[in-house]
Parts: sequence; C-alpha cells; structure tokens
Amino acid sequence: MRKATIEETEVTIPVGKAVVYGNLTVPNRAKGIVLFAHGSGSSRFSTRNTQVAREINAAGIATLLIDLLTREEETVDEFTGEFRFNIDLLARRLVHATEWVGKNPDTKSLAVGYFGASTGAAAALIAAAKLPERVKAIVSRGGRPDLAEQHLPNVKAPTLLIVGGDDTQVIELNEQASRQMRAERKIVVVPGATHLFEEPGKLEEVARLAISWFSKYIG
Repeated sequence: MRKATIEETEVTIPVGKAVVYGNLTVPNRAKGIVLFAHGSGSSRFSTRNTQVAREINAAGIATLLIDLLTREEETVDEFTGEFRFNIDLLARRLVHATEWVGKNPDTKSLAVGYFGASTGAAAALIAAAKLPERVKAIVSRGGRPDLAEQHLPNVKAPTLLIVGGDDTQVIELNEQASRQMRAERKIVVVPGATHLFEEPGKLEEVARLAISWFSKYIG
C-alpha cells in the first residue's frame, strides 16, 4: 500500500434549495474518489465509515464523507426517524453530491465510486442507476440493497456486497438482491462479523476488501 499526502477539508454541497456538508480528502495523485452514503441515524462523523475512509485514503484514493440530510432534517430525524428511511431522498442527495464532485476543480477529473452502509447502500445503488456513466464501482457494507429493488437491474457499476457472517437475515437479503442485478457483482461474507462489524479486525477486513475493489475500478 503506497503512502499518500492527506488533508481533509469541510465542504458545502448544494442540494436543490438546501445545503449539506461533507468532509473531502484528496490524496496526491488520486485517480478516483469514493463518496460515502451512511446508514440510518448516522452521519459523516460515523466512526466506522471514518475508519474505512482513512484506509482508502492511505491507498491513494480520495473520499467524500457526506451528511445526506440537512442540519435541520437531522434534528427532526433524531426525534421522528422520518428521513432516515426516505431512500429516494437520500439517493437524490447523493446524485447532487456526485454532480458537485464533477464540477469541483479538485475532484472533477476523478473516477467515482460509492461506499454505502446499511440503508445508505440502497441510496448508493439508486444513485448509481441514475448515473450509469459516472459511477464506476460500488461497495456495500452490511447493506440493504433490497430497498433499491426496482432499480437493481439498471445498476451498471461493478458492485461488491460485504456482509457479516453472523448477519443471517441481511445475507439472505443481499443474495436476493444480487439475483436481480445484471452488472458484475460479488458477495463476500466475513466470518464472525455481525451487522456493524464491531468485532476485532472485522472492519479492517471490510477496508481491505473495499480498497481492492476500488483500486481495480477507480484507483
């Protein structure tokens, strides 16, 4: 794994009439960028996604950790949960963020990949289906691709579905979703891992798998 110069910047991304915030890291000589779509109830400061992002940066790939909800929506969602499962809204926000990446001078030349966790994986798959020429690779961690069901046949990006070996229900949901996809896809079951990959070494395995996939398609 090559070393890279890393500097993180907070960015503001317009999403229609609102704005969301992101943490952008672009290593020197990066060829690709991974946009992170977090799961329900989480944010760009998710310790799990942040850990994976740092590993991806160390491999020389840029990352953008995004809050897909506005600050006002996050405040409401903490009490009502009304936005976290609005997958279509989250997907639209991810599309906006991808368009922003394509215009930003520091990232416009970079190939785009998505990393989606839990419900964020569904948003990533829907956004990728809407941007088939722009999105080159997807990695899902403990994802719910079944929530993107009607869009799955339209996803063209090679997709890696990573699931914990002890997350039996989600394994089944990923297998069902995989059968509906036409793009290149692969399911990797990490033995001994639960839904959040909190067990020692399991998140590091997720990062290793993600880096290998992204390096192949956008790195």
